[in-house]
Amino acid sequence: MAARTRSVAYSRVAVVRLWAMRPAGSSDPTTRSVARPGASGVVSRPGLWERLSASARVTVVSAPAGSGKTVLLRSWISEAGLAERTAWVPVGRDEQDPLRLWLAVLDALRQTVPGSVLVRELTAAPDLDGWTVLERLLKDLAPLEERLWLVIDDLHELGSAEARRQLELLVMRAPEELRLVLATRHDVRLGLHRLRLEGKLTEIRADDLRFSVDEARALFQAAGVELAGPTLGMLYERTEGWVAGLRMAALSLAGHPDPERFAAEFSGTERTVAEYLLAEVLERQPGEVRRLLLRTSGLDRVNGELADLLTGASGGERVLQDLEEANAFVVSLDAARSWFRYHHLFAELLQLELRRTQPQEVAALHQLAAGWLAGHSYPVEAIRHAQAARDWVLAARLLADHWPGLYLGGQEATVHALMAGFPARASAADAELAAVAAADELARGSLAAAERYLGLAERGSASVPEGRRGQAQVLLGVVQLLLTRRRGNMPAVAEQAQRLQALAETQDAAQHDLAPAAWAGLGDELRAFALVKIGDSETWAGRLDQAESHLERGVALAHRIGRPYLEFMGLVYRAEIELNRPCFPLAAERARQAIDLAERHGWTDDPDACNAFMTLGAALAWQGRLDEAEAWVQRAERTIRAEANPAVAMGSQYVRGQFELGRGQVTGALAALRAAERLAGPHPLARPLRAWLVHALVRLGQTEDAEQALADLSERDRDRGEMRIAAATLRLARNDPHAATAALAPVLDGSVRVGWRSWLVDAFLLEAIARDALGDQAAAGRALERALDLAEPDGALMWFLMHPAPGLLESQARQRTEHAALIAWILDLLAQPRGPGGPGGTGGRAAPREQGGSGGDRPPENYRAAHQERNPGTALPADPPVGAGGRHRTVRLDDHRQDPHAQRLCQARRAQPGRSGRVRARSGLARAVRVPALTQRASAPGAEDRQIHPNRTLAAHRAGVQARSRDY
Repeated sequence: MAARTRSVAYSRVAVVRLWAMRPAGSSDPTTRSVARPGASGVVSRPGLWERLSASARVTVVSAPAGSGKTVLLRSWISEAGLAERTAWVPVGRDEQDPLRLWLAVLDALRQTVPGSVLVRELTAAPDLDGWTVLERLLKDLAPLEERLWLVIDDLHELGSAEARRQLELLVMRAPEELRLVLATRHDVRLGLHRLRLEGKLTEIRADDLRFSVDEARALFQAAGVELAGPTLGMLYERTEGWVAGLRMAALSLAGHPDPERFAAEFSGTERTVAEYLLAEVLERQPGEVRRLLLRTSGLDRVNGELADLLTGASGGERVLQDLEEANAFVVSLDAARSWFRYHHLFAELLQLELRRTQPQEVAALHQLAAGWLAGHSYPVEAIRHAQAARDWVLAARLLADHWPGLYLGGQEATVHALMAGFPARASAADAELAAVAAADELARGSLAAAERYLGLAERGSASVPEGRRGQAQVLLGVVQLLLTRRRGNMPAVAEQAQRLQALAETQDAAQHDLAPAAWAGLGDELRAFALVKIGDSETWAGRLDQAESHLERGVALAHRIGRPYLEFMGLVYRAEIELNRPCFPLAAERARQAIDLAERHGWTDDPDACNAFMTLGAALAWQGRLDEAEAWVQRAERTIRAEANPAVAMGSQYVRGQFELGRGQVTGALAALRAAERLAGPHPLARPLRAWLVHALVRLGQTEDAEQALADLSERDRDRGEMRIAAATLRLARNDPHAATAALAPVLDGSVRVGWRSWLVDAFLLEAIARDALGDQAAAGRALERALDLAEPDGALMWFLMHPAPGLLESQARQRTEHAALIAWILDLLAQPRGPGGPGGTGGRAAPREQGGSGGDRPPENYRAAHQERNPGTALPADPPVGAGGRHRTVRLDDHRQDPHAQRLCQARRAQPGRSGRVRARSGLARAVRVPALTQRASAPGAEDRQIHPNRTLAAHRAGVQARSRDY
């Protein structure tokens, strides 16, 4: 019965069609035809429409609130038929986040016909900033050949100085066919004077927007109000043609018994006229409508359910729809007409009236709105309403609950703006808020301030309510890990990761410790974030199996909850694990998966994308595919911002040094390794880096410098496996093979371990070279066979390029060997020109996807086939028939499953005794990968043909390897 009464009341709303344009957010803002006076109510303004269509490069519409800016622009778009070529972007109230602005611009442009073709999709992510998005947008729009308009409404709300500088850059560098229309209450400094001097700026000001008497008459006629000439003249004089005043007057006069008296009773400034007219409008509305307007006026947007909550009634959606149809300063924000906003001036006046008449209700309304918005996944609006209610406990809890999602969504600037809304001492009194404050300071580069806030959070953690303590501890642990990781203190990172792991596992076992609603969504984000960060830290600490387990769980959870950036991060770190083990084919495959995800979401400028490029480049280089590797190493170098992430820059130089050594460019290798040394600090790669520097010095003939580099080390460091291998390289260069074998002996017998398994390939190769120099051909053959045993499954061929020994390899091929085809492939690589074009490449044919190449999706099907392709007319012993299924298989990477061949191969390698993996350089596309089937045959008379394939278990092969290793 109440609903029926209310419906009758709503029918009494004065339905006056003053304009009928769809607002921002509508899927089609101009579906209604342009109104003529007396039709759908839009007053035709052909003079202003013509100025807007004059195609100036930039048009500024600058006038106070209520001047009709938005209505003018929307009616022009409709009249000119520009709906499919106009992107409309409203700036949110006091917008402080440049990234959010530019993501909105991209989204709006992608909804236009030209933009849908040119502008690439982009998903928000941490470390993605407005400058990066703008540069990407300018690159996307560079080929624009047809006219495209970008309208930015309420530009005065843009509170970020950085965003304004970015907008100025867009104005300066926008392509010729992009037209910008900027609507604002006051001028914003954008350096437009140059365009004014060049005649490329159109300016529409308040005086231009004021209605003429004829336009005012048309407005009243459209509202069904007939006024005598003197009365119209009086109203026009009192409002001075101010559009909002005239519109409110039209609403008030609809059905008014004495228009002349009404026109005579108000006067004064625009503000007082507006307040008077608002009172008149409210007075003429039913009580239910008046209550809804006042109690929802503090919302940036409202829907029927939220309106019902704040009014304690029902039917709010119908009221809002009626008000929009009546053009009572209410506009819908979506095609379904379920979300609405009030005209800014109208909302301000309503809020004033609410505070005047019901001041005791204001805080409670904000609290109700905060709860509803938080429960419906609108965290930023919820936090702002809690702050408006001065409910600091609620606001802090909401921000702590939703920080992981805001961080992963790239909204660091929004978090900073929300933090600014708290009182100065709030962080000291709330441990969860202090943890968020630490994350905020860390995002802004203030590590010392972040540490201070973490101290506050730790000291206050005991005061956190018991029901929230578990989540608060995990949040604090995540932020501590981020800070420790930023400082580059890897031992501390490993220690912190273990503590966080214990916390996360506790929460997995006792999820009831968290607020149920938070754990259902927010808890998953925090847990996935923690798992991925723990896995990354364990990779650096050398705990690869534990890292793999955490990353696998984190990636799966991120995929389930729809957090692609966490999924991307986890894939990058899993690729690095395989580089660390090493298993180069699987490292390359996982790096490609990560790069593919980055390209789909627009993250190819992200620091972790740089890691993926480097990982892929390193994995390809170690497989001897140097041309393909070069393209990815270069792409990583183009992506790096060393000043922002020195650890990534260090890894890039490290990989560059290895790569240059592999292709014989030793001067470049030494320069890159020196640069890495300067950036290394406490980086885990600092120790192996010294060994690479000795290798480079020896290759350059600077043996005295190499000796000095060794002498400068402590005895403990000199005794490390990789340094012993580097020393053996130096002894061989000085023609002292006896000293070389002495240096290598503890490495070969396992009494001195190496940090990275692939160093053993180098150790056995150098041992073979030394034994050959000593005339012990049998020992040289055993050592070389062992080096080949270790190199083949992991694809570690670059050692054979750094220490070329073609004579030894040719001799081994004539002996009993399981690696005849592998030897032939290495000899092919060595026969190619040394330098930028080779060895190991494809003559520059491969390139990353962005350059139109294959990116090296297919390594050689097998070394035998590749050798015979490059050397027609030569032959190796015939292979046995290949069973059904062929020598390779294609693996789709849609769900991040690795190739089973490479997986079983690497699992078998991990099972070998003594396998370990420390940190490898962070280095690091494709939709499919072909994995080599390495087919060999023993060449000794009477030996059985056999196939060594990544798909087979390596038990028999490993038994032979272990038997040969006992000789050392």
